[in-house]
Amino acid sequence: MAQRRAAPTVHNRASLLGVSPTHSGRSSPLQNIEPSGHRFADDLEGQNDEALDGLSAKVKLLKDITIGIGNEVRESTKQLSEMNDAFAETGGILSGTFRRMNNMAARQGCRWLWYIVFLIIVFWFFLVVWWFRR
Repeated sequence: MAQRRAAPTVHNRASLLGVSPTHSGRSSPLQNIEPSGHRFADDLEGQNDEALDGLSAKVKLLKDITIGIGNEVRESTKQLSEMNDAFAETGGILSGTFRRMNNMAARQGCRWLWYIVFLIIVFWFFLVVWWFRR
C-alpha cells in the first residue's frame, strides 16, 4: 500500500496560501494583528459566524420580499381578471342598450334628435345663468 502524508493542521493563512500582496484582493482586514494560535482561529471563526448570521438575515429578508411580491402579483392578476369580466359584461349591457335606442330612434324618425338639442340648449342656458349670478 502507498503511504499517505498527514494533512498539516495549520491555522495560519500566510503559511497555507503564501504572503498576499497588499492590493491583491486576498489580504485580510486584520493585517496588523499577529496570529496567536488557537485563540486567533476562534476569533476568526466567531467573526465568520457573525457575518454568516447577518447574511442569513438578509437572505431571509429578500425571501420574504420576493414572497410578498409574488402574492401581490397573484392578487393583482386575480383582480384584473375580475375587472376584465366586469367590463366585458358592462360592454354587453351597453351595446344592447344602444342597439335598442337606435331601434327606437329609427322607428320615431328624427324627432328624438330635436328633443336632445332642446335639452342641451336648456341645460346650457341654466348653466350660463348660474355662472353669472354667483
